[in-house]
Amino acid sequence: MTTKHKITAFLSVIGLSAFAQEDSLKIIPVQINPNLTISGYVETYYAYDFNEPENNTRPSFFYSHNRHNEVALNLGFIKVGYDNGSVRANLALMAGTYANANLAAEEGVLKNVYEANAGVKLSKKANLWVDAGIFAAHIGFESAVGKDCWTLTRSMLADNSPYYESGAKISYTSPSGEWFVSGLILNGWQRIQRPDGNKTIAFGHQLTYRPNSKVTLNSSSFIGNDKPEAYKRMRYFHNLYGQFQLTESFGLIGGFDIGAEQKSKGSESYNAWYSPVLIAQYRLNDKMAIGLRGEYYCDENGVIVSTYTANGFKTFGYSANFDYNIYDNVVWRLEARSLSSKDDIFLKGGEAVNTNTFVTTALAISF
Repeated sequence: MTTKHKITAFLSVIGLSAFAQEDSLKIIPVQINPNLTISGYVETYYAYDFNEPENNTRPSFFYSHNRHNEVALNLGFIKVGYDNGSVRANLALMAGTYANANLAAEEGVLKNVYEANAGVKLSKKANLWVDAGIFAAHIGFESAVGKDCWTLTRSMLADNSPYYESGAKISYTSPSGEWFVSGLILNGWQRIQRPDGNKTIAFGHQLTYRPNSKVTLNSSSFIGNDKPEAYKRMRYFHNLYGQFQLTESFGLIGGFDIGAEQKSKGSESYNAWYSPVLIAQYRLNDKMAIGLRGEYYCDENGVIVSTYTANGFKTFGYSANFDYNIYDNVVWRLEARSLSSKDDIFLKGGEAVNTNTFVTTALAISF
């Protein structure tokens, strides 16, 4: 047997096919298991905050793209997925400033888990599944994966509602694909592990209606307590959004979050917060798109965003976005964004101010 034939035989054993073309050896990877997929995502960014924070970290209510004046990794992950039609599983490990900021409360290596779940199909005739583990959140139209969002940075309502969750869920998709229904049992409000002393299981639901490829309507909720039993405060939260592709080039997303939490254990009084957002996207051609966003977040009593000021967190935001798809799986983005609050909640040098303006650019690659 020649050397080339020996190499070819070895590669065939480990799951690769090979053949010799004259003096070169061409290696062609093959799919070892048709039910197994491997994918990945890398998003790097640079943000400049005109308030120039001393610690180079942007305000605490930002969990994505939160570093100032440095080239940084927002999110990078490698994902392995398995689905044979009856059993499915996903495992994705991540790194980046998003993980450092958003999973700061998680312990050890859990900070680096983007997704880890397994599921079993309950019916041979219906698309009915039960899954358990760590998932992307069932709330909202924005995720940690920037390429899937219409704006470079996340809206205030997305940064301050769950990106991820852990627990178990049962889900059903109608034969036509128009309806998706899910019920969830969760470990808490964006928690992998429940806080010490917490004895409350949380619940959620998701209902999505897609009558056609141009319209998506979604309702999601959370009910639970995210504090130890001695300080138990029930939290009720609802997210509603609609996504509409009005023409081939022009689309709109409208979202509204509203929540309420008990003021104290056993109280019949609640602190409420809410946030509306509207995003418009216009595709100039197959490669370029522009986006505009208007948003408002009101949390007067600091349930989600604490400011310790007279009026709490009452902030308007505006942004303009430009996207350029260099390749099908590579997008470069540029965004200018400005926030204006009722109180002086931002720092500029040693002075408190009520505005925050910043620009961000990012390069995202999926594979």
